[in-house]
Amino acid sequence: MAASFFVVPQWQGSGSARAMRLADGAHAISHDLPAASTTLIDVPIGAGDALGTSVARLSSLLMVRDRLAAALLAHGGPAVTIGGDCGVQLAAVPHALTHSPDTCVVWFDAHPDLNTPQSSPSGAFTGMVLRTLLGHGADELVCADPLAPQRVVVVGARQLDDGEAEFIEQEGIRMIAPTAGIGERDAGAAMIAELLDAVESTGATSVYIHVDLDVLDPGIIQGIGSPVPFGLSAADLVAMIAALRGRYALSGAGITEFAPASPEEADDDMATILRIIGALTR
Repeated sequence: MAASFFVVPQWQGSGSARAMRLADGAHAISHDLPAASTTLIDVPIGAGDALGTSVARLSSLLMVRDRLAAALLAHGGPAVTIGGDCGVQLAAVPHALTHSPDTCVVWFDAHPDLNTPQSSPSGAFTGMVLRTLLGHGADELVCADPLAPQRVVVVGARQLDDGEAEFIEQEGIRMIAPTAGIGERDAGAAMIAELLDAVESTGATSVYIHVDLDVLDPGIIQGIGSPVPFGLSAADLVAMIAALRGRYALSGAGITEFAPASPEEADDDMATILRIIGALTR
């Protein structure tokens, strides 16, 4: 696809003391994207206010959501959104669903992001994004036509809160865990087969692919704020994306949570990130 990129250096959804690194990460990725097809979304400098809710920095999250939604509406077609924290998907996924309502959302993430404001240990929105897209969250953030749980496949999650695990079981959300033996050919093939079966079972004809970079094993990428051991290899992630792209139309995609500690660290990780972008936009 001829990709259009929307770079959203939002950091306000993060609960990390190093959240501002997410803005640095988004800008670092943008430097390797084609300028003619890249749009930078303005993100407020201030942290924002919770507005009487349990969602930290809600006012800034709302502002960024609305700005990105307007830019995507003007664009009209599929797009790749570059975060920033996972909260940027709050506008990107509904945009994709508007144009491709039979989309399956494939959520590559070490964390399923299925908390509510009531269950969240931190109040950070990054851990509530997918649950909000499914229609459970702060009223100000829930969209009028939420995503159905049957149209979600979560891949690579290995750190779940109790409330998230309960919701997953209750709703029957398909989960594909990282396979032991990272990078082994047979393990990767097994995950690809399981993923394709899961997406096929949803009846979807297109996919939205969300990639939180912490789905990767921390030994592969340095610039992640919440590393969790035993993640995917870059080769397996790219192979799964390629398998999805080979069978389904792409209604949109997102790459989030790049938080390099320095420009040098960003440079070291960029080859991996560009491999992922290449798989998404081939």
